[in-house]
Amino acid sequence: MSIFDSIKNAIFGKAEAAEAPAGTTPTASSPTAPSAPASTPAGAAPSSPVDVAAVMEAAVKAKGQKLNWRTSIVDTMKALDLDSSFSARKELAKEFGYTGDTGDSATMNIWLHKALMKKLAENGGKVPADLMH
Repeated sequence: MSIFDSIKNAIFGKAEAAEAPAGTTPTASSPTAPSAPASTPAGAAPSSPVDVAAVMEAAVKAKGQKLNWRTSIVDTMKALDLDSSFSARKELAKEFGYTGDTGDSATMNIWLHKALMKKLAENGGKVPADLMH
């Protein structure tokens, strides 16, 4: 699985879990109630736009750390419990077609964050307008 697919599945899967309709988890009166799907299949867009900001804010809150997912690719990946190492980010840059110097991590990280937000929007994510530049 690509790094982008891991990010997308983490965000879209968390959104599905949060939006699961009432009655989809077993209760004492209905122990065989069906459960909601665990995640959106790879390559498939969700049925309705996923609010990326809401999912990310909840993920940051759950981590209990000060993470700035709105500007940092590293913090975005950390909030989603994904590998945010330099090598993982270089691999993501390769997936996204980054042509700059991967040795210049600051420039690459800024580019990656913008590219990630664009890709999430293209794949069914509702990304805040201020992050789409």
